Order: sequence, then structure tokens, then C-alpha cells
Amino acid sequence: MGVFSGLRVVEIGSSATTSYCARLFADFGADVQKIEPPPGDPLRRAAPLTPGGQSAWFAFLNFNKSSVIIDPADQHAMTRLMALLESCDILIDGRDVDPADCQSINVATIRQRRPSLIYIEASWFGSRGPYAGFAATDSTVRALAGLIKLVGPVEGPPLYAPDFQTGILAGLWAFIAVASSIVARTQGGAGRSWSVSIFEANLALSENHMFEAHVRDEMTRRIGINRFWPMFPAGIYETKKGWLGVTTLTPAQWRSFCDMLGLSELRDDPGLVLGADRLPYVDEIERQFLPKLKARTAQEWFVEGLQRKIPIVPVPEISDLLLDTEKSARGAIVPVLLGEEEGLTVGSMQRLTLTGPRRGGKVPAPGEQQAFARNRTNPSFNAAGSSGCADPRRQPLAGIQVIDFTMGWAGPLCTRTLADLGADVIKIEAIQYPDWWRGVDRRAAYVDGQMYEKAVRFCIMNRNKRGITLDLTRPQGLALAKRLLARADIVADNFSVDVLRRLGLGYDVLKALNPRIVMMSMSAFGSNSVHRDCRAYGSTLEQASGLPGVVGIPGGPPVMSHTAFGDPVGGLNGCAAVLVALIHARSSGQGQFIDLAQIECMMPFAAPWITVQSIGGLPPTRYGNRHPQFVPHGCFRCVGVDNWIMVAATDDDMWQRLAVLIGRPDWATDTSLKSAEARRGIEDLIERAIEAWTLSRNADLAMSELQATRVAAGVAHLPIDLLNDPHLKSRAFLHEVERAFIGPHPQPSIPIREGARPYAIRTAAPTLGQHNKEILSGLLELSDTEIGHLAKEGIIGTQMLSDAELAKSKKVSS
Repeated sequence: MGVFSGLRVVEIGSSATTSYCARLFADFGADVQKIEPPPGDPLRRAAPLTPGGQSAWFAFLNFNKSSVIIDPADQHAMTRLMALLESCDILIDGRDVDPADCQSINVATIRQRRPSLIYIEASWFGSRGPYAGFAATDSTVRALAGLIKLVGPVEGPPLYAPDFQTGILAGLWAFIAVASSIVARTQGGAGRSWSVSIFEANLALSENHMFEAHVRDEMTRRIGINRFWPMFPAGIYETKKGWLGVTTLTPAQWRSFCDMLGLSELRDDPGLVLGADRLPYVDEIERQFLPKLKARTAQEWFVEGLQRKIPIVPVPEISDLLLDTEKSARGAIVPVLLGEEEGLTVGSMQRLTLTGPRRGGKVPAPGEQQAFARNRTNPSFNAAGSSGCADPRRQPLAGIQVIDFTMGWAGPLCTRTLADLGADVIKIEAIQYPDWWRGVDRRAAYVDGQMYEKAVRFCIMNRNKRGITLDLTRPQGLALAKRLLARADIVADNFSVDVLRRLGLGYDVLKALNPRIVMMSMSAFGSNSVHRDCRAYGSTLEQASGLPGVVGIPGGPPVMSHTAFGDPVGGLNGCAAVLVALIHARSSGQGQFIDLAQIECMMPFAAPWITVQSIGGLPPTRYGNRHPQFVPHGCFRCVGVDNWIMVAATDDDMWQRLAVLIGRPDWATDTSLKSAEARRGIEDLIERAIEAWTLSRNADLAMSELQATRVAAGVAHLPIDLLNDPHLKSRAFLHEVERAFIGPHPQPSIPIREGARPYAIRTAAPTLGQHNKEILSGLLELSDTEIGHLAKEGIIGTQMLSDAELAKSKKVSS
């Protein structure tokens, strides 16, 4: 029995977002009924295709679902549809992206008849705002979201990564919204209605760059393939055999990297301590270390990097992933049946150890019911729902308490999302080792100037939380942490494997303290991986995921698509995982351990190529900025310096409108160019004609003219451009928050909404130890004298220690 056994989900319309959201429910046992028109969901034709002509994307998004064909021409169609909708617990609606011939329905009426219904609708841009009516694709949305312009060669064009990144990210957000509503229902709440903007959902990937560029008053720019502002090196490099992913974030990692390569002059240069210091000298530094890397294989460097604690990793090809027995053993790669074809795809990322997900399954043929769909029980999901609507003033996770041991980006995004949805999140740091996103610089000037309180990226990831400092290496600090954990619902960490266990806070200890607690470890490769000790950042995770091998041009190097793509992806998967486990704990009284491997969270983006190669044995085709289905599709230069626009013709009618707009009406009427495959033969000529047109316009004007004729187009924005994006402004996506040390600063909202406006940001990120007294006295009932003694002993505090102070404190404590 899965966590969601007995839960019925109905999916209508066609979008990768809603399909992935529903797939996550199917992973944990829900009966998912996918409504399709007679020709089937349009995604059944999405490339790449297996040798048997099956869509590998559709397979990944839809295995373990059932299919219901409803023909709008059938006089009984509406009766059949309404019967399904009025018997479901969750309705997932992708009609705004593609209606897929689904008939018009009145959701308000259905909700009146079924008050416990949880409803979510997905759209590209939301129901209002300047972009609301835009034609869109994965590529045009990613361009607008600042996720293309910084990738690719310096001279351009910016480089696109293949579909369906936007759908997977937005699908995760949609799942989080629905799962949080189930949590609320277990506490006596009614059903809730949500919306998710796919565009806003993907800003989780660019918000760090957006706000860092703002605070530094620097204009980010594209600096080359596998190079990213503001870190260096953080890319993919050629070795004697294979490609190697390298990231050096801390000064210690940079020194170790230089030592490994025998580059003592670079190591000892005081002007190259931090990644930002090295950026102006990228070419010069690479000239010194690239020849060194070619002296050994990627695997040999990896082994030595582990010993030196450097975040480096071999960059696998898809074939390497298929041969990786660990991926299969953990359920990261699972069997899938597509009609007569047997292949492999990517399994669930939410690695719950007590109530794990299904491992593989079958893709339904049009109209096919899965065998388990008939075995529908009706547990507490429905019983908890009350009549009427949910109180919009009470957030879905109100009353849930989270102890947050996370640092950096991935873990704090997970717990920030829980906090945004109403949970009481208590962030635990130490004055000896605060969150590394406060800064890795421990020199006296940085610490004395309290620069660690001025890190905007820390503030973005830790709003709506309370903060406390505890030295967990001391008995008093450890005892206080245990008292907090004894009353908590969730605890999360993204340290290296076994850090909390060595401190005396392993799951066996916490389970004895609190049998209902959900504990999640967000390590890079998983607690039982042979690579469990590998140091990793978000860039490392992308490098090791298989995705770089499908990005870029044929014969070119593997290409990273984001500097730290893996961090936000891991954070959102972590949030989804703890909500599933929390739902189980609420209904059963049993907590559990979640062994989330962040590398596995990146694998869905490479899923279809895993399937195609597992069946046909052929490596993925790389298209650059072209597309396997849409012709034309590309990034085109506009007037001005480094201005670009992404354009796509997704069907034959759109192609005809585009041809007329760019001054080639003869193409529009040429029947020999009616299909995308027919146009493939003159793709170079078509692209030159489009660029001749775009070169006479600035990017915004080009987008306006293209969208006016319903052609999918999006300006390739820099992340900093989003601070002044008219659509985000019209939707109140950005909030201004006041915080000590930095004053007013912009913050993004979450892309899931229960009404027209996003949730308000309740509190700014805590300063170091800001809530020590509030939590120690209020929750743990310590006296002022006891709290004063803890501060005197350095077990709590509000001032970060410098390297010199830290060394001194270690001597005293020993």
C-alpha cells in the first residue's frame, strides 16, 4: 500500500507540468485517471521517440496512470467526465496550456458538490498580466526566465537546453501545493484551489543570480561554454579519457585543486582566493590547468579529488547511467513497459525508506486502465475534509514545526518553501559554523564588519524562519537540540552523509525521542552510495546527472545549462518528499527517514534519452538550439549588443503566420513546406530569414510583433532584467522586505497561489541567533540565567567567529 493508496486523482488537459504532478501521485499509489481525447494526449507524440515510435517523454511523465478516452463528439461525454470529476479527491488541470479537446467544466460547481476537492490549474504565465495570453514553449519561457542568455559561447547565440525543464519544475511546485493541502485536510481543513504559473515556477532557478546581480550592481554576462558568473572554476573539462566536472567554491577547495595539479603559484596568489577574484583571469588560469587535467583520466582525478575533498566528478554519458548498478538498486532508474517495448526510465526521486515509491511500471495505451486502479479504498483523505472552503487566512502548513539544519541553497529552499506555506521553521546554526551562504570568508575584516549579515542570497533563502545558534559539538547544545527535535514534525539537513549521526543526532536517536518525526538527509549521492563521501554543489549534481551530454551541438563538449542547477531542483524535491512522509505520519503515527540523493533529482531532465538508449542502443542526438519537432526553433540576434529572442513554430498554422510576418508569404502558401519535417530541409534558409527580420528590431519589439500574431517567442533575459519585468510587477511577484543590516530589499514570492495575489512574506531572514531567547525561553522554558550561561560558554551567540577566534575556542573547549 502506498501513501496515496485510495486517493483518486483526475488529470485533464495536456501539459508536462500537470502530467508530472500527477505522476508523482501515481508513484506513491494514487489511482490517477488521465483524461485524453480520441487521438490521445498530444504529448504522446513528443520527441524523442523509441524505435517503436513511442514518446519517451510521455512514458516518463505517465507510467502507472490509467487512461480514459472521452470523445467530445459523444453525446454522453459530459456525463462521463462529470462522473469522474465528482468522484475524485484531486483535480489537476492543464487545459490552459493545451485543452486537448477537454470540454468546458465549471470547477466552482464541482467544488460545491465536493467541498473536500483539491484543485490545481497550471498555465504558462497566470491568468492576468502582460504575458497572460502569450503563445509559449519550454524554450521561450526559459528565455524569459533568464535561464538561457548566460549559457553558450561568448559571441552567441545563447544556448538552449532540451525540453521539458519548465514542466518538471512547475510540476514539482504543483505537487507541493496539493500535498500541503492534504496535510491541511488531515488537520480538519477543507479542500483548496491553487494555480501555478510555469514562468514563475522556473524563477526558482534564476532568483539567486537575479538578486546577487542586484546587490553587487554588476551586469552579468555570458562568459563562455561551461563558465559561469560569479564562480570559477565551476565547469566541465576534458581529461585524458572522459570529461570532468569541477567546482571550487571555498578557498580551501581552490588551494586543494591547485595542489592536486601542482600549480603552487596560483594557489598562493592572494588575489585569487575567491571565485569572483578569479573571474577576470579565466583565460590565463585555464591555460595553466587544462593541460594538467589531460595527463590523467576523469576517473583517476575523481579518486584523488575524493581524498582531497574537492567537488569533482566524472561526467557520465547516458550509456554510463544505464550501466550504473547503484542507480538501479536505489530505484533512480526503473523498468518501464511501453506497449511491446521494454525499457528503462527515471524513477521517483522521493526516496522514502518506510513507504517507498513504486519502482517502475507500465505506460497506459489510450483508454487502458491499470490493474490496480480498480482496488480503490477510501482512507482518511476524504474523512478529514470538512464542508465549505478552506480559510485563506490559515496557511496549509500552519501548526507544523520544522527543525532546519540545512545550509546554502538546496536545503534552505526546501525549508523556506515549508515556511512560506505556514510551517514554523527553526533554523539552527552555530557561531562557530554558520550557514555558508552567509559567506565562506572567515577573515577578521569580513567577520568584524558583520558582512555575513549582509549576504542577500542568505536572506532570500531563509525568510519566514526563526533562527537559533547551538554548538552541537558541546553536550549542552546537543541536549537543547534534542529537546527541540522531540516536539518537531520534520527535521532536514543537507550536510555530508553521517554528519548529524556523528554528532549524536542520527535517525535511530531521533526516532526514539519522537516516533512521529520525519527526518530527511539531502546528501549528494545518497547515504548508501559508493560515492557517499563525494563533496558536491549544485553544479556537481548537474555535471553527474547525464544532462550535459544532451545539451549543445553534435561533436561538442558536454554543456552545463546552469551554474548550480542541482540546488533548487534538490530543494524542491526535498520539500515534496517530506510532505509525502508527513502525510503518512499524520495518518499512521509513524515517522520515517528519507534518503534523498540530490544527484538523482537531476536525472528526470535526462529521462527520455535514458529510455531511448535503453531500447535502441543509440546515443542521444544533440540539436543545439534546434528542436526535434518544431521547425523553425532557435535563438536569434536582435538590434543592439548581445540582444536575443527565442522563437518557435509549434504547429503548421503558427509556421504560416510566422512566414507572413517575416515577409515570406510564399513560404506560408507553399504546400511542400507544410510539415515540420519538410521544412527541415531548408532550416538554414528559414533561420537566416528570421534573423534578417529580428536584426532590424529590438528584442521587446520583436516579441510584441511575434506574439501579436500568436507566434511563440520570448526575449532572452538576463536574471537581473527580471527585477523590472512588467509581467512580474503586474502580478506582485516581487516583495520589498525590510531587514537589519541591509534595509529594504526585493524578495520573490512562491509561484503557487490560492488567490489572485501570492502569499505575503511574514518575516525577513533571521540575523545570526536572532531568536535565541524567544525559542529557548518560550519553547524550552529556560531562565534568563540559563540563557546567559549558554552565551558566556559560546554555546549560543549572535556573532560569527573568525578563523582566529574559532581556533582559540577549540583550544578552550578541548
